[in-house]
Amino acid sequence: MMQLLDKLNAFLAKNDIQSEVTVLSADASTREYFRIDWFGQTAVACVYPDAFLENEHSYVDVTRLFLRADLPVADLYAVDGELGVIVQEDLGDVVLREYLKTLDGPSSARLVDEAIAMIVRIQLATPLAFEMDSIASRLSFDEEKLLWELDFFKEHYFETFVKRPLSATEQRCLSEEFVELARELASRASVLCHRDFHAANIMIDRENRMRIIDHQDARIGSVAYDLVSFLLDRITEPPSTEWLAEKRRYFLDLRVALGLPRIDEAEFAAEFRLQTLQRCLKAVGTFSYQSAVRGKTHFIPFIVPMFRIVLRSAGNLRTFPTLCTILKREIDETSQ
Repeated sequence: MMQLLDKLNAFLAKNDIQSEVTVLSADASTREYFRIDWFGQTAVACVYPDAFLENEHSYVDVTRLFLRADLPVADLYAVDGELGVIVQEDLGDVVLREYLKTLDGPSSARLVDEAIAMIVRIQLATPLAFEMDSIASRLSFDEEKLLWELDFFKEHYFETFVKRPLSATEQRCLSEEFVELARELASRASVLCHRDFHAANIMIDRENRMRIIDHQDARIGSVAYDLVSFLLDRITEPPSTEWLAEKRRYFLDLRVALGLPRIDEAEFAAEFRLQTLQRCLKAVGTFSYQSAVRGKTHFIPFIVPMFRIVLRSAGNLRTFPTLCTILKREIDETSQ
């Protein structure tokens, strides 16, 4: 922390800026965020431990892409790659995940639909990403990336977190199913995705507008990726199948209304379920690692609900029998 604060103070001195500095909550990475004074207003300074080249930095690159696409991200005020500092618009402290808890049912539902509309707008920016040769257009949820995330789950849930390693047969059969899943989803990677689109990565700014954050890992992926991420992230009670179907229909209709190709509802439901398997298992891998290695045990209550969602999706798909058998056993073990 002190080293990064020293870097920020060096940046402020270099630009002859007098400012109070407030430490903001850190995210899961090595970067840190600070609120500073910036020419009569406040701004947020993100400080990285290492220097970077501005035109090769994913956050700068994707922010410029999203701004060109009129997506609601924070404006960039200054970038100093040598000191590892990015200064950006201050979006306040209100996170959608917490804000939704303060609203009545209709108001909450309206904001959920508004967030889903932002996913469609991100997908509309796919041609622009390629036109700008954005870093996001050169990355994708290919088979290697998807499989890496599934293997991360396998390692950190079974070995790091619960310390119940799989048998050699289970390892082999589950790996075969994961390859099948990753290959199928990789073949569907066709649109720009935020990659971590959920209610903790959407802010409510001072004008009560929804703003997107943490978009630096954007890449090309499945049409269903961000929708799965948003609807099924960090929940303790799996939503009803009827509610999920309603949100899928809303999403598909909005895509058509905004000029994107129509997708068959049944076909999309199958893609959504496939993506649910991968994304939810990826999330469990993260929850397991954060809990066991970094002591962030507040993630633990989300693990079994994720397993229940995966089981329901796999049941609807009538596939991945090894995965289903293992997860049923894990749910039983946890419930005892």
